Amino acid sequence: MALNFGIIGSGSWATALAKILTENQHHINWWIRNENIIHHMQQRGHNPHYLSSAHFNVAQLNMMTELQEVIKASDILLIAVPSAYIADAFQRLDKNIFKGKKIMSAVKGILPVQNILLNKYLLREFNLPLQNYFAVLGPCHAEEVAAEKLSYLTFSGIDHDFTMEIASYFKRDYINTLVNDDIWGVQYAAILKNIYALGAGMAHGLDYGDNFLSVYIANSADEMAGFLRKVGIRHIEVGVHATSVTNSRTPNYAASVYLGDLLVTCYSLHSRNRTFGNMIGKGYSVISAQLEMNMVAEGYNAAKCIFNINKEIKAEMPIAETIYQVLWEKLTAEDGFKLIEKMLV
Repeated sequence: MALNFGIIGSGSWATALAKILTENQHHINWWIRNENIIHHMQQRGHNPHYLSSAHFNVAQLNMMTELQEVIKASDILLIAVPSAYIADAFQRLDKNIFKGKKIMSAVKGILPVQNILLNKYLLREFNLPLQNYFAVLGPCHAEEVAAEKLSYLTFSGIDHDFTMEIASYFKRDYINTLVNDDIWGVQYAAILKNIYALGAGMAHGLDYGDNFLSVYIANSADEMAGFLRKVGIRHIEVGVHATSVTNSRTPNYAASVYLGDLLVTCYSLHSRNRTFGNMIGKGYSVISAQLEMNMVAEGYNAAKCIFNINKEIKAEMPIAETIYQVLWEKLTAEDGFKLIEKMLV
């Protein structure tokens, strides 16, 4: 039986994933809040604001402004809304609306105020069991998907067979798919890498060079691994695997979804977190940088959320804490990085 896909969100990542699904001949129900965007896409076959080079066969798109209608019409729901907006978007939904649904999270942030991952929010508010929850992560920039450059998507879920099935729907000649069961670890890694990418952007804006940046990222990777271990994520040591068969390797902190995603987010010019940080490093205020970008940099709210979470976890996170102080406590980027210089080994 063919499954009905629903996409919640209309930004660049949602558009990139919609492109993959429709190329694989799936029809999608698509929640797009703005009627003008729907009208434009019906007339011209592309998103006017994000990835305009990605063209769609509109016969495959059932676009709606009513979120509950998209949910009711879909078996698998792909959520690609910035984390800061999820609670507002979902607040009027019936508490049983996700019963029997499979949820795919393409969210790369943490819900502010609550300081919780999406799966915990959905369990608390809608009683969605973890076995019906899956995450899709990178390393993968939406712009390169639109350009059909070879990219990797990692799918994570505790239901291994269904995770494999979901991954198969996204396989393309330019998309390689990977699967693991580390649902908590991959989400926290995606949140943390955005914070460190903001710092990488700040370093660039402050005119630090590649030599410094390489040491900064290496230390950030170590700090990220330390936090993940503190929250109970367990992987074997880097470079040690249960099997020598590449596709069967158990994930560790050197895998693409952890270190790979950190690297691309820190280095790539497509990275909105790096771009945001670069503006801060050049002297923009947070508000000015947000207005200039007109896009959400998930690392901004994540820095505060992780700072608050870590009050209980008590991982050693001097880099992330310094980035938080720059963004939220009025520490200048220049002074912050003078402190970071002394932390790096």
